[in-house]
Amino acid sequence: MKRTALLALALALASSAVQAIELTDDFGLQLDLTLASDYRTRGVSQTQNDPAVQAGATLLHATGLYAGIWTSNVDYGFGLKTRQEVDYLAGWYWQATDDLSLDLGYIKYTYPREGQFNQSEVYAILGAYGFQVAAQYSNDAKNLFGEKQDTLYSYLSYEATLLLDLGLTLRYGRNDFKDPLFWSNDGDSSDHYREWEAKLTREFVGVTWGLSYIDTDLSESECASYYGFTDVCSATWVASLSKSF
Repeated sequence: MKRTALLALALALASSAVQAIELTDDFGLQLDLTLASDYRTRGVSQTQNDPAVQAGATLLHATGLYAGIWTSNVDYGFGLKTRQEVDYLAGWYWQATDDLSLDLGYIKYTYPREGQFNQSEVYAILGAYGFQVAAQYSNDAKNLFGEKQDTLYSYLSYEATLLLDLGLTLRYGRNDFKDPLFWSNDGDSSDHYREWEAKLTREFVGVTWGLSYIDTDLSESECASYYGFTDVCSATWVASLSKSF
């Protein structure tokens, strides 16, 4: 069960455009809070389409190094005990110019009381003129049989500011697995799927308001064959409120 929320967060936290709390001349602290109508990552709901409360804290250094922690409620059903995801990340952000940047890092995903879901990833995000090209690789993700496998998530995104200070983010991604995990009703199997998101944001009364349209190319049967439910991979709208300090 993969996560991607922190990668966008890590890039934003390391960016000089974010106003962090100044601790010393070299260190800053970034705090983030989010309320969302669903916790979707890589197109798939982590809360069975229910709301999520999320929080993060990241320590930034003038050299571009950073380390942080992020958490969200989750719900995978089937009587699983975990109700929380806790992620730890560390990385280095390098900004060559206002339009060119590179973000390299590592994330450890943990799930209290359900440690079999714990896994790690390394990532690289190249930013250029509003575009981002990213790759996230793991070699300890679990398949349906509890065996470790390689996974690779890659995406292309674009960010821009529209009229009335509306922020626009577009993303198209692909999630690849070593083993076939998704099975359709006709018996065909697949080891990957595609997902996409279009998001509008607007700053108002000190809060970022967001609305996203998210979808995947997984059919209901393919979704249920791995995630156990038919509706956690389908198209949805996600509303969110976020605040950074």
